[in-house]
Amino acid sequence: MAETLIATQAMQAPFADVAAGGIDFVFSAADNVNGNYYVCTGREILLMNNPSGGALTVTITSADDAFNRSEDITDYSLAAGDFAYFTGGLTTQRGWMTSGTRNIVVTASSADVDFAVLQLP
Repeated sequence: MAETLIATQAMQAPFADVAAGGIDFVFSAADNVNGNYYVCTGREILLMNNPSGGALTVTITSADDAFNRSEDITDYSLAAGDFAYFTGGLTTQRGWMTSGTRNIVVTASSADVDFAVLQLP
């Protein structure tokens, strides 16, 4: 099966009028069976959270860059209560996006991992 999309959430511009709830964002549970992905435009930051009681892992799959190099982030450990971020979506250069797409693929060891993708204005 295909990976599950993590919806991108747009961030407010620095001088935007901000109403109540206007800068809130939500996490989505990981799909630990099929994996997840988000679409990269060069302005995305992936946030990860482990709200569970034990350590969980996340893998971010790389793609060959212009020099045919790749280096996955494999089994990045999130302790209970941890938050982490990934900035690979802040570039449109090859290296994180899957071949022929603008997708970045993320796989969690458990559906207890939560993801959010924030897009800079």
